[in-house]
Amino acid sequence: MTLRSSLAALAVVVAAATVVSAQVDLAKTAKLSNPSQLNEKAPATYKAKFETTKGPFVVEVHREWAPLGADRFYNLVKAGFYDDGRLFRVIPDFMVQFGINGNTAVQSKWLNANLKDDPVKQSNKRGFITFATAGPNTRTTQVFVNYADNARLDRQGFAPFGEVVSGMDVLDKLFSGYGEKPNAGNAYLMKGNAYVTENFPKLDYIKKATIEK
Repeated sequence: MTLRSSLAALAVVVAAATVVSAQVDLAKTAKLSNPSQLNEKAPATYKAKFETTKGPFVVEVHREWAPLGADRFYNLVKAGFYDDGRLFRVIPDFMVQFGINGNTAVQSKWLNANLKDDPVKQSNKRGFITFATAGPNTRTTQVFVNYADNARLDRQGFAPFGEVVSGMDVLDKLFSGYGEKPNAGNAYLMKGNAYVTENFPKLDYIKKATIEK
């Protein structure tokens, strides 16, 4: 085989791989764009692994702590909702928040996919993970991990559903220089990854999240 024919064959392989990748992305987007279909009941306990730009962390979820939240989180992780999402709100000694999909076409479908509140059975201690809310029964996709013991949040109805069992040191190292700015006025929520990449390039992000087998 000549060099020219080898390069031609390689080009065909690359083109085919690109087509397959595009098809996978379209299928993933289609699935994520229909919240009502992501309704699988989660196992009693499960672990979700997050690969970030600073390293991995693992969340262990206990469904009995907050069943509705545990189910929603399970489906979002399994479907790839958190992949490529920015860790956009990093407040030292308080919390780190994530859970906005960088594709605005996907994120828009979840704006009103509200969950009813779970009773608060665990405290918002360091390392515990909880859904963010905008008031009663407004949980959707955003979650936060407590950096400190934030027991005051318990009285406000924030119900932890899991705990970081490895990688808290990774979360402690996330870039925190932007504070509240990346989603001020819901800018990241409405404009997606293109907006934060341009305006807040130092934000760490989730490369991929998976349910551990």
